[in-house]
Amino acid sequence: MSLHTFDRLISLLDAGGARYRVVDHPSAGKTEEVAKVRGTVHGQGAKGLVCHVKGNGIKCHVLAVLPADCQADLAALAKGVGGSRASLASPVEVAALTDCVFGAIPPFSFHDELLLVADPLLFSRFDELAFNAGLLERSLILATEDYRRIADPKPISFARLVD
Repeated sequence: MSLHTFDRLISLLDAGGARYRVVDHPSAGKTEEVAKVRGTVHGQGAKGLVCHVKGNGIKCHVLAVLPADCQADLAALAKGVGGSRASLASPVEVAALTDCVFGAIPPFSFHDELLLVADPLLFSRFDELAFNAGLLERSLILATEDYRRIADPKPISFARLVD
């Protein structure tokens, strides 16, 4: 959907001196399949979920980033942001806030109303992260420390490893 998002991402990474590589590949459905096509392991994937967080005087949209082999604990996410409940945004909201289709969302926020958070597990397991770069057919493999430095997500523990 968004070559624009890809171009913004590359400009941001280049300006920040990031170490990354671009991988063009056929569109794949599941994160496990995409990892094989990229030549990475499943847990290196950084998946982004666009969520609503509400309650306790909080009402915001969050781009919650976690390892692809984990599930999001939405209650923990809401608590970490200061709210009392969280839910996934609709496909229309996802497109409006990210300029991407579901599955192509990079772990970066380019929208003022989209708070970027990441589970610390994302930073402790692999030296590189892999993610779709605004397009289902294009991924980036980025040094984890460069992601953390450039994106600067708020750390919130909300991921659970899936057995």
